[in-house]
Amino acid sequence: MSEKIDKILDIWHNHFKLEENQYTEFEPSDVEYFVGCMLYNHFLFTHALDTMKTIDLSYDFLESCGEDEYRKVKEIVSTIDISDEREKIVFLKEFIKDSQSKYTEDELYLLNRLQYHVDALFERFENDTKASQIVFQKPVKNKNPLL
Repeated sequence: MSEKIDKILDIWHNHFKLEENQYTEFEPSDVEYFVGCMLYNHFLFTHALDTMKTIDLSYDFLESCGEDEYRKVKEIVSTIDISDEREKIVFLKEFIKDSQSKYTEDELYLLNRLQYHVDALFERFENDTKASQIVFQKPVKNKNPLL
């Protein structure tokens, strides 16, 4: 992982070490999730779903991350310059994979969610396809075989 990413993670992990800076359901993995979202938005992927071009960022995190810290992190993110879109996606995938290795399964919900979106983005990029629509379907309830 790059020195810039390490610096970003240090800034926020140090900030959130203080319990008074944490919000109600704070998990240390929230830092990596939020940084992943910032990178996703910074890279402006051409194959991103319209609804995913701005991933929903947590207001709790934004309110608690510290104004000075947020400004510093945003400045660092703005200097991450990767011109090739495939390299951007791979960079983000590697960031997510490295981040996932730090946490237990119980702490990975948000990172896994981000990975799902980035994997789908990578697949669309590799196949040079655009998503024509997003279909939300209610799952079919499984029938209890004992009834």
